[in-house]
Amino acid sequence: MIIRQSQDVRPSEITSEGVYRSRRAFLAWIAGTGLMAAAPDVLARALASAPPAPSPLRYTPNPRLSTTERQNSWEEVTTYNNFYEFGTGKADPADNSRGFRTRPWNVAIEGEAEVTGSFTLEDILRPHPLEERIYRLRCVEAWSMVIPWIGFPLGDLIKRFKPTSRARYVEFTTLLDPQQMPGQRYPVLDWPYVEGLRLDEAMHPLALLAVGLYGKVLPNQNGAPLRLVVPWKYGFKSIKSIVRIRFTADRPRTSWEKALPREYGFYANVNPGVDHPRWSQKRERRIGSGAFWDRQPTQMFNGYADQVASLYGGLDLARNF
Repeated sequence: MIIRQSQDVRPSEITSEGVYRSRRAFLAWIAGTGLMAAAPDVLARALASAPPAPSPLRYTPNPRLSTTERQNSWEEVTTYNNFYEFGTGKADPADNSRGFRTRPWNVAIEGEAEVTGSFTLEDILRPHPLEERIYRLRCVEAWSMVIPWIGFPLGDLIKRFKPTSRARYVEFTTLLDPQQMPGQRYPVLDWPYVEGLRLDEAMHPLALLAVGLYGKVLPNQNGAPLRLVVPWKYGFKSIKSIVRIRFTADRPRTSWEKALPREYGFYANVNPGVDHPRWSQKRERRIGSGAFWDRQPTQMFNGYADQVASLYGGLDLARNF
């Protein structure tokens, strides 16, 4: 499979007029309903059902871990997506995930941990207060966004399951359901999608399990009902629609690493000094900011170097990319 960087917007990346107008009408309707923030006892139910109308969430802003850069709009964040389970075009996830069912939803906890088993979404969410963090999201195709995610620290969830001394990595797996996810009917990747982190990376305070954005329940195309956000890494590390978390002694072999090992390494740290074999990573295009050809310098670790560089002391980031 070849992923090319185009200098022009492809037709598949443009939201059709009909879809655009229907979304605008819907947003106008939800704004006029005067819905109040969801109470804690209905939060998990709202997340699990993934209703057509995104339900509001109750959360606390976290300015300490948030960027002050201009946020992308709801329209940009929800119509320009990489989610190959629903298609490889940027507009495909929004168009093809409308009927995606996220109720009921279970997450299997497996491997090197004292607490394992199958947990409902309600089980996963119940003890964790939600917060908003405004993070940059940088994709390997040299584009980026600034998104106000709603979620809770991945490390807090990991502590609940008590990894053993043998656990050195955390493996995540996306739902496998070709009937609901039409992209899985094609051998774009070796499905289901698998990603992984070192345990210390997963425990870092910046690693977030997201359940919403813009104060609302996470839309299907953005990884409902539960996705990972790792802001110092390229976007393909931020696995969506998670159904399994497994603690392992050995490093997981991740989906893109299996597909194209020369191009997508396990670490996937944003590093402008290491080019993709087919394009430069030194500059990036911020979606919705300026002309299509405008670029800005890519920051090391996506601008989070002060917080995470210590995780990689002594590691050759050109070889461990």
